[in-house]
Amino acid sequence: MTLQLGDTAPDFEAETTLGTIRFHDWLGDSWGVLFSHPKDYTPVCTTELGYTAKLKDEFAQRNTKVIGLSVDPLGDHHGWIEDIEATQGARPDFPMIADADRKVSTLYGMLHPNASATTTVRSVFIIDPQRKVRLTITYPASTGRNFNEILRVLDSLQLTDQHQVATPVNWEPGDDVIIVPTVSNEEARERFPEGWDEQRPYLRVVKQPQ
Repeated sequence: MTLQLGDTAPDFEAETTLGTIRFHDWLGDSWGVLFSHPKDYTPVCTTELGYTAKLKDEFAQRNTKVIGLSVDPLGDHHGWIEDIEATQGARPDFPMIADADRKVSTLYGMLHPNASATTTVRSVFIIDPQRKVRLTITYPASTGRNFNEILRVLDSLQLTDQHQVATPVNWEPGDDVIIVPTVSNEEARERFPEGWDEQRPYLRVVKQPQ
């Protein structure tokens, strides 16, 4: 299955390190980041999970829940958490799905047979409170993800939803943004009374709304 942006994220029930969850119920009214790991006790994954644990407050500020997945069984997950805490200085307190039957991996297209017949690729899905897929990124197993980029995308998506703006190349929170083309100048004057820099009719740059 290939999930595309705007699709409804598939619901599922799964065993995790924090008990059995029903995914949509677990999300509640939060945003979600679902990310897969090729295998337990692997070095790159260990660094990723430790760093994600250190970002707990950052995700909370964005009303976002994080959940990991690996195709190894639950017992391995619990043992691996001890290693993560010992080597990375942070203990993951978010759920990690034990997907030994590869049910969730298949639902979300995390298995790429030409890359590996037995393990998942490094997939990331950002899912909004309406259960819609808003971002997908797939990395090879050998490349660790940039979780600062995932936070940046969350900021961009949430800003867009609230203020009908888009974020330009290399945007960071606090930088100028762009008024989306679907917003007329009349509506823009109501939304942005301090005005904007109209570089072209389709390129209207404005200070980031607070």
